[in-house]
Amino acid sequence: MIRVILVDDEPFLLQMLESSIAWEQYGMSVIGTFYNGKQALEYIRENEVDAVICDIMMPVMDGLAATRAIRALKRPDAAVIPIVAMTANAFAEDERQALACGMNAHVAKPIDVHALERVVAKLSQ
Repeated sequence: MIRVILVDDEPFLLQMLESSIAWEQYGMSVIGTFYNGKQALEYIRENEVDAVICDIMMPVMDGLAATRAIRALKRPDAAVIPIVAMTANAFAEDERQALACGMNAHVAKPIDVHALERVVAKLSQ
């Protein structure tokens, strides 16, 4: 089972994501939800995670900074953990910035659950 964490400062969105996608259908399980990048990074430092779906604009530590910090961790999986950006910043430059910092994919908000499901399906392959 692929272990996924969700990171967003909007509790309602986290609940919606957790309940709207049939994670098990893709061989995935949501093992944690976090409200900022710092919380997610602290969790990843101590636990094995197979994928991260992360907002970019958050307080404390944004998704770009969290991605850079995850990629810099001194463990073999840090460079390859799939990290998907979900953000209201949906311009081509925003996507380029997310990919340049180490994210693997970019999904625009408001979240199209079907689009996110397609990304999740690719991650599970």
